[in-house]
Amino acid sequence: MSGEPVPIDAELAVLEALPAPTTQEWPGVDDPDVLRAELAEWLSGYANAATRRTYAYALGLPIAWVDAIGGVAEPADTARRPPAAAPGPLHRLAWFRWCAGRRLDPRAATAADVKAWLHALSAAGAQKRTRQRMLSTLSALYGHLAEAGVVAANPAALNRSRLGLSSTARDSSPTVRLTAAQLKALLVAAAQVHYSRDPRLARLYALRGVAVVALLTLGLRISELVGLDRDHLYRSGGDEVLRVLGKGGLHREVYLTDLAGEALRAYLAERDRVAGTAAPARRGRTPAGGSPMIATRGGGRCSRVDLYTLLRRIAANSGPVLDGLADRVHPHALRHAYVTIALEQDARIQHVQADVGHATIATTQHYDRGRRSRDTTAADLVAAAIAAAPSPDGE
Repeated sequence: MSGEPVPIDAELAVLEALPAPTTQEWPGVDDPDVLRAELAEWLSGYANAATRRTYAYALGLPIAWVDAIGGVAEPADTARRPPAAAPGPLHRLAWFRWCAGRRLDPRAATAADVKAWLHALSAAGAQKRTRQRMLSTLSALYGHLAEAGVVAANPAALNRSRLGLSSTARDSSPTVRLTAAQLKALLVAAAQVHYSRDPRLARLYALRGVAVVALLTLGLRISELVGLDRDHLYRSGGDEVLRVLGKGGLHREVYLTDLAGEALRAYLAERDRVAGTAAPARRGRTPAGGSPMIATRGGGRCSRVDLYTLLRRIAANSGPVLDGLADRVHPHALRHAYVTIALEQDARIQHVQADVGHATIATTQHYDRGRRSRDTTAADLVAAAIAAAPSPDGE
């Protein structure tokens, strides 16, 4: 059922609580509890919490509700966090908000509705990659609903070429390309940024900033970094590795370079000292949910937004070497830099693909744990390039 647009709250209140029932209206939906259950069933099929959150953001679902589906506890230091940023220009164009504004039950949406939504996103300034990502999310949702018999067909299964949303190898990446010297400048700046007026915390936050940048130089996705627990660091074949949960629920071993290892150990030691902990909990003895590798002051798990904001702050203080680029630095830029620097250092492309977990590249699938070793990673080549790069102060 459709009609004139109506004002919609910033969040869909009907989804605020789980599993308590609600009497609040979801415009256009006669059975909101049923729709909520159908969404929960779909999202619970994804093991990766970051994937669930990404889908929730694109659709306009409250993140806390989606986290509750996966049993993720609310961070203990929520009250200490700064106010959330104001909604951006695409906030009300998340799919469920857009449908609710038209009193349209999402289960009754047609291909014409999806096209109208995409055109609205374009008019609001959404870039091609953003529209591609949001359409892919929608297609995944409706693919599940079609399989479950909730809808007759997938309205998001559109001809992307006609919509100008097809991807080709000729599409250039908008990601800024960072050099080894610029990565070194980020590491130096991370240790020097003034993070807190409290001297007891200044060193902790500085070491955390360095650890975050150092771990991102391993080619990790930001979702992989925030999902790491302390017991995901262990020794394998005599080397320190991180057990990383990547896309598709697939794990891979990421070898820790001396650069990343030293930064991580320094941060964790200081964190334990500030918290009054003599030693980190042993593997298998951590609390339910694990102890986050990168934590907030209260010990909670940092969010992607937390680390994105942290990286931007570091980039803004990185000096002339990043002039004109600081506002374009984001976590994926460091992952991109890992790949480009590794290939510039003549690393085998198969090793690089295995390092970063490019599951869509055929050769990557041949790299299982039994074939991974220190000789089949480009991590040390990238770390060596960063170490050899000139320092930002010219020394």
